[in-house]
Amino acid sequence: MDYTNTHRSLVEACQQGSRQAQFELYKLYSRAMFNVCLRMVKDELDAEDVLQNAFVDVFTKIGTFKFESSIGAWVKRIVVNNCINFLKKKRMQFETFEERHTLVAEEETDGNHAGLSVEAIKKALFELPDGYRVVFSLYLLEGYDHQEIAEILGITEATSKSQYSRAKRKIKEMLQSQSVR
Repeated sequence: MDYTNTHRSLVEACQQGSRQAQFELYKLYSRAMFNVCLRMVKDELDAEDVLQNAFVDVFTKIGTFKFESSIGAWVKRIVVNNCINFLKKKRMQFETFEERHTLVAEEETDGNHAGLSVEAIKKALFELPDGYRVVFSLYLLEGYDHQEIAEILGITEATSKSQYSRAKRKIKEMLQSQSVR
């Protein structure tokens, strides 16, 4: 399928200033983009605010969309950037990666995932420090690679990898401690 032309007529109508087309585009993407916001900023009200600001940016910048990617990917990039800017304003702190730190190797799992619920995993994700949660979400849930994450967040690729590794380890620890209870 040619994703670059997905919703082309709708996007072109938005570029012409059609409020109805903007509303249709919003309806198509707002739920999925809200979920992205919620995973990254972890507060529903903040996620709603970030989403609204992101869509203001989408419609302000829609004239610059050149159909080189899908409109969904373009919108998602704006949403992710808005989330990151929101978190930066809240003084998100990343642990810096130093040369003496080693990356944690991919840990083997025993295959026993019985008793894990989506809610337990979501709760563990939301308990992560901001830096861990953002990198974890961008890498695992949004599909960005560590080089892209590093560019987006203004950190090194090694820091992105270490944040992801530490987030994964911390989530595993949280989930294991919940299953012991």
